[in-house]
Parts: sequence; structure tokens; C-alpha cells
Amino acid sequence: MTTTAEAHLGDVLWGGAAAVGALAGEEAKAAAGRLRLPQGRKTCVVLADGLGWHNLAARADHAPFLTARLAEQDQDRAPVNRLRAALPTTTATNLAYLGTGQRGGATGMLGYTVRRDRASRGLLNLISWRGGADPLRWQRRRTVFEHIVAGGAGAVSIGPWRFEGSGLTVAALRGAEFIPAESLPARVDAALHALRDPQVSVVYLYWGEVDSVGHQLGWTSAAWADELSHLDTQISDLARRLPQAVNLLVTADHGMVDIADTPMSGGQGRIDAATDPDLSRDVSLIGGEPRFSHVYTSQPEQVAERWRRRLAEQALVLSRAEAIGADWFGPVAAEFTEVIGDVVVAATSPVAIMNSAMQPPEAMALLGMHGSVTDQEREVPLVAVQG
Repeated sequence: MTTTAEAHLGDVLWGGAAAVGALAGEEAKAAAGRLRLPQGRKTCVVLADGLGWHNLAARADHAPFLTARLAEQDQDRAPVNRLRAALPTTTATNLAYLGTGQRGGATGMLGYTVRRDRASRGLLNLISWRGGADPLRWQRRRTVFEHIVAGGAGAVSIGPWRFEGSGLTVAALRGAEFIPAESLPARVDAALHALRDPQVSVVYLYWGEVDSVGHQLGWTSAAWADELSHLDTQISDLARRLPQAVNLLVTADHGMVDIADTPMSGGQGRIDAATDPDLSRDVSLIGGEPRFSHVYTSQPEQVAERWRRRLAEQALVLSRAEAIGADWFGPVAAEFTEVIGDVVVAATSPVAIMNSAMQPPEAMALLGMHGSVTDQEREVPLVAVQG
């Protein structure tokens, strides 16, 4: 299978809408061109949370439909089959990347948890939206759905009922008509119903169980393989029942790495920053996630040096300026500069920086994780089918 370095997750909704005439403009057309999408009448985008390209390739025998389609796309004129997600490789960041085409520096969607500003004493959770920020004020970029609707086309978003009107939905995916459906077969049926509506041009369907099972039991587990098989069966059914000239695009927001050592095992896969003197000294807050941490401190140079010594070859430890200069977040809006950690830490080996002072035991025990710069976390599939 091949990769196209310039193709990104942020191209998918833009390009999918442009390929079916729901969006005009050079930016949208360029996205469709980077993905090499065929023209059609409608687009259906499915996001399978946590289904990294490398995870899927390693468990290919449990997803015959998806992997066969990826193999068919391994040619010059076919749609690309692999994309790059934005950093950090986490759901809040990449749903906003999908929904706006903008990386975290522009949207402020810079991790699982972040500091709102330098005066903040606590963290804003960009999944649950605990922390007090108004999602409309925090993420002000227009979404692809808002552009589609403003242009006179219709857009539908399908997911669990609890996502309707949630902070993350409002921040990343506002503008589409939300249709709740709980099971994956019900969401497939809802998508097909919406695609038959002459007023609807773009349908988006979210499925999160691959990610949920991976967090709890690991992506190498039998349960993860079973969930992948379920997804594969339902996507195959959706593809078989697609109306004519509908582009189906299946992708993901990030991959996953298993962190085998638990706190109870005495292993080194998990390092507790709250109890480690080299990591806790002079640190006021730690945001982000275990594999991509925003470290907030009034002593960034000293803290960065201690973290580099402690983590050695296990992680990249950059100052805020270095991380921005390395283009980890894309262009950074002024209001989000201090949302980024004074020190930014990205794991490069199977290690997680935990924080027992702020994380509950169930979070400390998670097996599958993501967020960092490795290809396994950052590369995601693009499966393209036309009805």
C-alpha cells in the first residue's frame, strides 16, 4: 500500500463535499484533488474512532472488506489510501481537523485537556467540555458543514444521542442536522435514509467502539478484533446498499499504541509524573494526554531539562517555541499560544506519562493510548467506495 504525504485528514470533508458539488472554491477543489476523489452526487463520510492505518493492516484478517478496498486503491489514479492526522493524535483535535480543515493551532483544539490561559488553575476538557469554556467562543472557525449549508446544500451528522448539542459537536461539527442512532446497524440505516433525501449532499457517521475497546483492552486483544470485524461487516453492508454515484469515504481520527505495563506490575511503561521528583518539580499543571503532554510551568527551561534527562530516548521534550517552530500544531492563533504547554512532551516509545494526582484509577489502568507523533498513531486509512 502507498502513502501520499500531502493528503491529510483535514482534506476529507472539504474534498468529499467538493467532489459532489456541495462546496466550491479553490481550497475545497484542492482537497478533492489531493485525495484523488471521483465526482459524484453525494458523499458519505464514516469516521471510525481509533482505527489507525497500521492497526488495521496488522489485523487485516478481521477486516476483509476494508483491507481489500485499500489494496485496490494502491495505484496511481485511485483515491489515496492513507492520510496524516493532526497532532496531538487525539479525538478532539482531529474531529475539529476533519470538521474545519484546520489544525489545533487555529482551532484551539489542542489535546484531551488544556489550560485555558496563563491565569487558569485548572484544565479544560475538550471531550466532556468540563472547564467552563463556551465552545462557540473557543472554536470560532467555520466548519465545513456551515459552509455547505450556507451554499444551499444539506448536511447530516449521525451519532449517539448524547452527542447532540455536546461541546465537542458544537465546536468541531456544528452546522449539520444531527440524527441520533445508537447501534452501528441503526447508524448505517440512518445514513442510507439521509442519502436518499434530495436535499442532502453530505452525510457524516461516527462510530466510537473500536477506540473504546482499544482503550480498555488494547488493540491487540481479541475483543478489539471482534469490534473491527463488526465494523467491517457493517461498512460492507453500507457500501453494498449505497445509492448510485455516492462516494463513501471511511477514515479515522488516530491510531493506537498498547502500553502493557500497569502501575501494579512495576513495569516502566507508565511513569507517574505526580510521584516522580524529576517530573513533578516546578510543574503547576499537566494537560494533554499520557502520550502527548502539555506541561505548564513558570520554569520551562529547567523543567524541560529535567524531563529530557528522565525520559532520555523515550520521548521528545520541546519548549513551546520549539514545538510551534517544528509545525506540530500548524499556524497558531495568538489567543491559543499559551494554551500550548510551556513544555511539550511527545512519547516516541511505548510509554505513558500518567498523573495520579488528577487521573482516576480507571484512567490510570487504560491499556490502549494515543496522542503522539509515531506513524502508528498518526497515519489513518482512507477507504473509498463509489455506489
